[in-house]
Amino acid sequence: MLSSSSSSSPFVYFLTLFFSLFLLFLFAPQILPLKKQRSPITVQDELDDLQLFHEATLASSRGFSKISHLGTTNPKPKIAFLFLTNSDLVFAPLWQRFFQGNDHLFNVYVHADPYSKLSTPQWSVKANFIPAKRTERGSPTLVSAARRLLANAIIDDPFNLYFALLSQHCIPLHSFPYIYTSLLGNPTAASKSFLTQRSHKSYIEILSNEPHLHNRYVARGEGVMLPEVSFQRFRVGSQFFVLAKRHALLVLKERKLWRKFRLPCLDLDSCYPEEHYFPTLLSMQDPRGCSHYTLTRVNWTDSVDGHPHTHHSPEVSPDLLHTLRKSNSSYSYFFARKFSPDCLKPLMAIANDVIFRD
Repeated sequence: MLSSSSSSSPFVYFLTLFFSLFLLFLFAPQILPLKKQRSPITVQDELDDLQLFHEATLASSRGFSKISHLGTTNPKPKIAFLFLTNSDLVFAPLWQRFFQGNDHLFNVYVHADPYSKLSTPQWSVKANFIPAKRTERGSPTLVSAARRLLANAIIDDPFNLYFALLSQHCIPLHSFPYIYTSLLGNPTAASKSFLTQRSHKSYIEILSNEPHLHNRYVARGEGVMLPEVSFQRFRVGSQFFVLAKRHALLVLKERKLWRKFRLPCLDLDSCYPEEHYFPTLLSMQDPRGCSHYTLTRVNWTDSVDGHPHTHHSPEVSPDLLHTLRKSNSSYSYFFARKFSPDCLKPLMAIANDVIFRD
């Protein structure tokens, strides 16, 4: 016959185990803090975006028909400048001076994170603040925001031919006429035939030999990206780019790869969809139509926590600006990041004599 003490042992063990699990649940987050999961894309946000992208595709078809049937008018192709931001656009005064006098050759669109408190810059040019959703670094939400900017720009103006994605920390390194002519030629010579041709090149960094490429590829788990994206076809690159309209439309129409790149990551330190999705997609779809290099200068030599070197006021000088322009590719750099807010005053002081004197 079992003693009362032995018969109660399972119950005691159960209570001990239950109490231990309770204490672990209660105190483990304080002892071993878990990594914060990055913001997911909700089903509703995804449906909203799909509708927007569909509208942009239809608008592009209507716009192409409109351009093709133009009479004696000679509209100019435009560059759409897309600002993706979660803080104040402190360099708005510098960009205003950059845009000054070229109203018929550009448009500005801003995706401002609605969860961040931003003060509206006093642009002297028309800036379109598009309906925005939450964004987070190293999250597919940044890809969605970039696509949202592309879609709104396509819907807004059929003459937007190039789309330059920038951050609030970017500055121009050249005058507007220099950048426009480099991409589109002399605006006085632009014609209807130029607007309708579909062979324009995109300027986006596409790398296949990045040191941590494999870690980035398996960040969602081994084999997760298959069969759509094999490791041999996976690419990385800069988050910021200048896309031709045909490639912007390709990005908006794409669904297959996006289903992979929007999946949650297990290794958050290696998962940056905004640096992976666009280079991989365009490398797979039209590698010859892309430059494989970016037009935005970034200094990664002394990066901190995944952020590039940030320039501060004492660094700003004519020599710095001339150095930032230098490139090993076909064009000198058009833009540069990352600059801290205290750089605005010294940049404005040398804007006319250095930045905008090409």
